Amino acid sequence: MAKKQKKFGLLLNGKFDYSIVIITLLLLSVGLIVLLSASAPKAISEESSSYEYFKRQSLFALLGIVCMIILSKMDYRILKIKSLRWLIYFITIGILVAVGLTGLEEGGGRRWIKILGFSFQPSEFAKVSLLVVFAGILSDAKENGKIKSIFSGFLTPIILLAPIAFTILILQNHFSATFIIAAIVCIQMFVVGTRLTYFVGAGGIGGIALAVYLMISSASSEGEDFRFDRIQTWLNPEADFIGKGWQINQSLFAIGSGGMFGLGLGNSKQKYLYLPEPQNDFIFSVLAEELGFFGSVLVILLFMLFIWRGVVIAMKAQDIFGSLIAIGVTTMIGLQAVINLAVVTNTIPVTGMPLPFFSYGGSAMIANLMAIGLLLSVSRNSKANSN
Repeated sequence: MAKKQKKFGLLLNGKFDYSIVIITLLLLSVGLIVLLSASAPKAISEESSSYEYFKRQSLFALLGIVCMIILSKMDYRILKIKSLRWLIYFITIGILVAVGLTGLEEGGGRRWIKILGFSFQPSEFAKVSLLVVFAGILSDAKENGKIKSIFSGFLTPIILLAPIAFTILILQNHFSATFIIAAIVCIQMFVVGTRLTYFVGAGGIGGIALAVYLMISSASSEGEDFRFDRIQTWLNPEADFIGKGWQINQSLFAIGSGGMFGLGLGNSKQKYLYLPEPQNDFIFSVLAEELGFFGSVLVILLFMLFIWRGVVIAMKAQDIFGSLIAIGVTTMIGLQAVINLAVVTNTIPVTGMPLPFFSYGGSAMIANLMAIGLLLSVSRNSKANSN
């Protein structure tokens, strides 16, 4: 007799993972405090009020918390319904294409749309919607603990990922978002049991395609492709100290100036228009300058605890769909934090990767908190709650 499938409803009433909530609120609180300090000089020079960025970010945080609470109560298994997830997939593609063709252009890319006076970045929300979509696709590909076929467990996700990657990378010129979405899907595929040999082959093809894209991009800009410039600056940041190496050198100055316990909250010197956009991708540099090695390590430990609890939730989930959502959310936030910290310390070349819950940006803030809501929903349906 076939095993009766467990029914699910609209809401979940089990206990959620309190540690994730505590870690998230701690990161969010520290992030807002550091943002207030880091953004003050720029806010005064642009808006005549040192609180402008802080007020906007606080509003986005409140909206995000509301979304987090709603999604944490929702039964995530509803999203596994095929018709719903295909609808999410095609709506996501449609919005991304529309933004790539008609969106606001800034910094060499079309990534924003303006609604009610606020600029939003749909690619941030695409990270959340697509991790759910691919979690559903890959959970369907598994049967009796094994992947049904190479087509369902590997080729189908790659084929569906290709137009997303093309849209974000080519139309929006947004490499970092493309990388994060691709990484989420690849890690979900690995967790579900896709063979490593498939990744090696796909990685080779992807590497060749990326190399061709970079060469074409370089040729179209008369050899002045900014990605190659970033690699050269990473290898030798002092070569063009007051030019292309200015940002990373100021970041390293800020981190080095912090010492063991920092200069004190609000006392950063590099934020006074030395470090470009201190409220965004390089906000950790200001944090390190003001709170020192001790404060920096505490923040890093919070992100490590988040990753650990996310993996625990994935392991305790009652179904593979929930596990893949939890892994997707953990990868999305954890990997962005790792890459951002690597960038500000010049461990890897500069890329536009925000630090979750710290960097200024309404789209990223709301999307990250929505993802946390999904993670909490999965934790409500854990094996512990079923006992």
